[in-house]
Amino acid sequence: MSIWQRIRRWYQPFILTVFAIVAVSIAVERCTVNVEPINRPYSAEAAGENILFTAFTQRSPRHLDPAKSYTTDETPFTYSIYEPLYGYHYLQRPYQLVPRAASHIAEPSYVDAQGQPLPDDAPGEAIAESIYDIPIQAGIMYQPHPAFARDEQGGYVYWPLAEEALEGFYAIPDFAQMGTRELTAADYEYGIKRLASPRVASPIYTTMAEHIVGMESFNKTLNEHNKTLPRDAWLDLREFPLEGVQALDDHTLRIRIKGKYPQFKYWLAMTFTAPIPWEADRFYHQPGMAEHNLSLNTWPVGTGPYMLTESILNRRHVLSRNPYFRGEPYPCEGEAADQANGLLQDCGAPTPFIDQVVFTLEKESVPLMGKFLQGYYDIPQIERSEYGVAMLVAAEDSADKAELYQERALKLDTSLEAQVFYMGFNMADPVVGHGDTPEQAERNRALRQAISIAIDWEEYATLFQDGQAEAAHSPLPPGVVGYEPLPEGYNPVVYERQGERIQRRDLDQAKALLAEAGYPNGRDQQTGAPLILYFDWTGGMGASALIDWFRRQLRAIDVQLEVRATDFNRFQEKLEQGSAQLFLLGWVADYPDAENFLFQFYGPKAKMLSGGENSANYQSAEFDALFDRLRYLDDGPEKTGVIHQMVALLQNDAPWMFGYYPKSGSAVQSWVHNAKPTQMVRNTLQYLRLDPAQRVQRQQQWNAPVLWPLWVGAGVLVVAAVGIWRWLRRREHQRQAVTLSSKGL
Repeated sequence: MSIWQRIRRWYQPFILTVFAIVAVSIAVERCTVNVEPINRPYSAEAAGENILFTAFTQRSPRHLDPAKSYTTDETPFTYSIYEPLYGYHYLQRPYQLVPRAASHIAEPSYVDAQGQPLPDDAPGEAIAESIYDIPIQAGIMYQPHPAFARDEQGGYVYWPLAEEALEGFYAIPDFAQMGTRELTAADYEYGIKRLASPRVASPIYTTMAEHIVGMESFNKTLNEHNKTLPRDAWLDLREFPLEGVQALDDHTLRIRIKGKYPQFKYWLAMTFTAPIPWEADRFYHQPGMAEHNLSLNTWPVGTGPYMLTESILNRRHVLSRNPYFRGEPYPCEGEAADQANGLLQDCGAPTPFIDQVVFTLEKESVPLMGKFLQGYYDIPQIERSEYGVAMLVAAEDSADKAELYQERALKLDTSLEAQVFYMGFNMADPVVGHGDTPEQAERNRALRQAISIAIDWEEYATLFQDGQAEAAHSPLPPGVVGYEPLPEGYNPVVYERQGERIQRRDLDQAKALLAEAGYPNGRDQQTGAPLILYFDWTGGMGASALIDWFRRQLRAIDVQLEVRATDFNRFQEKLEQGSAQLFLLGWVADYPDAENFLFQFYGPKAKMLSGGENSANYQSAEFDALFDRLRYLDDGPEKTGVIHQMVALLQNDAPWMFGYYPKSGSAVQSWVHNAKPTQMVRNTLQYLRLDPAQRVQRQQQWNAPVLWPLWVGAGVLVVAAVGIWRWLRRREHQRQAVTLSSKGL
């Protein structure tokens, strides 16, 4: 063996060890200098920009056309892109209606059946029509869009287009030329007309047709004309007048409503009544547009603070600042706690504050929450209100999570929202209902009151809502006009008041009412048979703990509860037939007015009679008279007084066990400012503000590479290599000694 072979054999392990150490050192150095976690949903440079990052967990929004959009996951887009005439104050509670595109909230004028003017205090029954003349702000501009693009001669650049001209065009940014124009009253007229179009099939048409003058006949006219057109032809709604909706001039919209309906103003805060420029409708009805996924459903056109600039189906959507948005000021007033919570710091500053909002698909909740806790998402999901509630519950259950959330200064906030869950009695049922005689009615009322006392909704909220709910005292939740907070708004049938303290009546009082109802000790006083009540349950038998809880609640007053599990379709049939005795339902506010909850007790809307929303089939001539009066009342002391009378009737008659008001919550990072939990306000993106520098700092801090395992690994390699090298040297020396010995040397 040559001397060079011997050197290579002896020192090769050492050389390899040196190379291993150098390689590990380079890897460590690269990790230290360029921290790029593999699960970051965006680039490192984007973290320092004025961009809000959030997620969506299912499919992409299906309907961004405001006439069709009716699901929660679409609202962050539609309410940021479109501007209805009205909206809701971002901070005030109860929710307060404010103008958006309108210059102020318009008060209606009234006329009789002959078209003669009536005074403002005319009886509701005398009013044939309410006329709203709504002023629209001047100077509001649409977002840039190719539908408005014009050439030097004033013609439209992209009208008409041959189908082959769309080759390679699959998104609005693919069009080179953009244009804009001013918002006019005619755009709102066109948008409302689309609700009746057979080409649109709006889910809100039936409701609007009940109230807007001439809408039903307008729908019939459109249907007849539509039959004469080719399927892909544009239906120009400007050619057909709608009697109840008219643009008086560029900045005044007139809407005529049948009779008096003060709650109509709330519909004008929904994107169903958003403006649609006729140019956009025509633009999207060209050959090939639908095949290229170009429509109002996918690429909306609005005047709001944001516009859609990127849309990759089921992957990523981007809202960018509308360069033509006028910059509405941030509110300067709110609830008492808003000042302390830092929600008034941006008073008067022009909104929006954020340049872009990026929505990224996260199919699973675990990686979504993992990235939120790593600081990569600023808000888990814009439109979902359960994250703050869930994280607060998790913090209560786990000291480690509580410490983590506190260490990262996450903003977790909850509030009671405008919804109620209740257990209803079927008032057509012979045992728990109205009864056939006055005596039976009194006994059944006492039974309903006894059961209402026995079922402890405070305990229910603790056990099954993790404490993130509040027992209800009436069908009206917080945030709704007419809601009366505790202690004044307590339910005197179920609770007792001792000064400022409210407590549920004890079970002895429930048992006394049970005996008054004819069931002493839970048995029929005439037959001795046990009282058995039947609860129709749609949650399946898997929720055994919940079912057992309800049974125990009634067993405490010697009443037996039998649960009848059923699917939801069969349950709906039972409600319509009046065969469900007890049932659990909920109601979420369409608009923050007591009428939207109290109509569920209006006799003519009984489920058995008309298929209406009165699922309890409650009938009360006194209540119906008050409701007929309420429908015509404007906000004020008289309306509040009538609401309190109606609530008192319901508390005494107990057609519902009022159940609980659930909480909604927000979960946002510490660098996201102005976040407030809300259900009714949908254009929240407009008010949020970011501190990107803090985000970058926290991301680096929370995701710094853990280097010690690499150094330990390098050390192990060194030790192993040295050991191997020394072992090889010993073997080489031994081999040489044997060789020399064999030669007699």
